[in-house]
Amino acid sequence: MLTELPHRRLNPLTGEWVLVSPQRTARPWQGHVEATPADVPPAYDPRCYLCPGNARAAGRRNPNYTATFVFDNDYPALLPPGSAPRLAPDPGPLFAAEAEPGLCRVVCYSPRHDLTLPELALEQVHAVVETWRNQTLELAALDFIHHVQIFENKGEAMGCSNPHPHSQVWASRHVPNEPAKEAAAQQAYLERTGGCLVCDLTREEAARGTRVVAANASFLVIVPFWAVWPFETLLLARRHTAGLPDLEPQEAQDLAEILRAVTILYDNLFEVSFPYSMGFHQAAWREPHVDAHHLHVHFYPPLLRSASVRKFMVGYEMLAMPQRDLTPETAADALRRLPATHYRARSAASSEARS
Repeated sequence: MLTELPHRRLNPLTGEWVLVSPQRTARPWQGHVEATPADVPPAYDPRCYLCPGNARAAGRRNPNYTATFVFDNDYPALLPPGSAPRLAPDPGPLFAAEAEPGLCRVVCYSPRHDLTLPELALEQVHAVVETWRNQTLELAALDFIHHVQIFENKGEAMGCSNPHPHSQVWASRHVPNEPAKEAAAQQAYLERTGGCLVCDLTREEAARGTRVVAANASFLVIVPFWAVWPFETLLLARRHTAGLPDLEPQEAQDLAEILRAVTILYDNLFEVSFPYSMGFHQAAWREPHVDAHHLHVHFYPPLLRSASVRKFMVGYEMLAMPQRDLTPETAADALRRLPATHYRARSAASSEARS
């Protein structure tokens, strides 16, 4: 019945519900159509603020880097302690505000302007994972940092301001809303059952298989039962691991492998560089109950029916609750059936064979 009738599903990581309306998948679409990129980007763009050797928007010049490159964001959302005037509190209970110090960094995946995560070689993706690990360790060691958020906005559809493949690291004094909700849910589950919510979820999803998209020895990727975005996925560590610094060397290699695998599937779905917002949720080291937290990664891609039709979070979603038409099981099956080789690599191989 879950494949035919409207129903709602609970997200145990947040305690929130999503409305699923599978009967609406046949409705016609006459709404906005996204423009799709016509050309493959160049390997180097002299106008790009992130390419090696180029001047950035604020005037600093990038080194001629040959691997991953990390720098402090020139236009950060957070500032370190002491770099801004003291915030005077507004009297009264209805207008609470407080200072939020932190640091923001940019991680360029490679010098190549044209190679996104799924098109990098496995060893290059592994270098990105190691960079994220090192950034987490370095930032978490600062006494004013309680949370390290790693994320990537890929593509214009997700608001990416520069097409050179990169991610960001924002480290803050307070734990942000979404990780805080998940931390509370995981702690409550531990107190209620004595077990780990994500460990139990990982084992159950691996056993059922219907929502599994990709897997290796250390990680599992699923379309979660409560997914909001059409082809949303959740990457889960099989071993109970609080964060990136706790990964064993082989697990770090396996993480690189499965990140590359799932992003290849995304690109292959509509044969386009697939937009998404992706982010790691890992423990906040100075908060209580760290042991309840289990490392996982969220992928939120907006595309719905094709490379040019996306899901919009408006109306009912903004005012009532999230809603989706395509069931998570259908989405998982569509992704799981795709080739494991990137479509551009297959196309290049085909062209070589013909010539």
